[in-house]
Amino acid sequence: MRARLAVGAVVGLAVIGAVSATVGSHSKAGGSGDGARAGSSPSAPHKPGGASENSGGSADSRRARAAEKMKTTFGDNGDYQVGTDIKPGTYRTTGNPDDTCYWERARDASGQPDATLAGDRLNGTGYVTVMPTDKVFRFFGCADWELVDPTAPTAKGTPATSMDGDAGMFQVGTDIAPGTYKSTGNTGGTCYWERTKDAEHGPDSFLAGDHVTGTAVVTLSASDGYFKTDDCGDWKRI
Repeated sequence: MRARLAVGAVVGLAVIGAVSATVGSHSKAGGSGDGARAGSSPSAPHKPGGASENSGGSADSRRARAAEKMKTTFGDNGDYQVGTDIKPGTYRTTGNPDDTCYWERARDASGQPDATLAGDRLNGTGYVTVMPTDKVFRFFGCADWELVDPTAPTAKGTPATSMDGDAGMFQVGTDIAPGTYKSTGNTGGTCYWERTKDAEHGPDSFLAGDHVTGTAVVTLSASDGYFKTDDCGDWKRI
């Protein structure tokens, strides 16, 4: 009986020693129980397939791809989101007859009257600068709009010294030369001219303007941005 108890004790000690050795080896490999839990990160996000955080490309490359999709020439009536559908910048439209072209810059897409930043009906040629802070550019009845560089020299060479009095808007120094111009034969006060410093068409853009009957004389400064003429006789530099 005592012999069987002694053998059992030896076997029991052997089992306990084996278990202790196993636990000790796990502790060495992964640290203590608490340490192993702290060292592991089961809640850390796992990216399947080893995908990196920038798998969609850098922010700069995404912006570049978005910019490539924005239009710089467009002609279909409707609303265009600035910075998404079209690029900000100065646009020109030509060949519009009888004031059928209407455009509008808006600060949002609410359609409320106070959302309108600027708008106009135009005849002939028109320029509009769409600002990066604008949200919507809308128009109807206009010929195609094309992005232009207002600082670039004219593609036609020397700026003209005469212009059609009903042809819309001209860029000073590019379309027409600075100087003093005269228009004759204007009747009924329907002739309207306007000098502006830019093509934003906001309150701060206006420099001077007048409705004229008979002869009209106006001096365009080299610092002027644009000259607008509507229903006037032809202008010639004097």
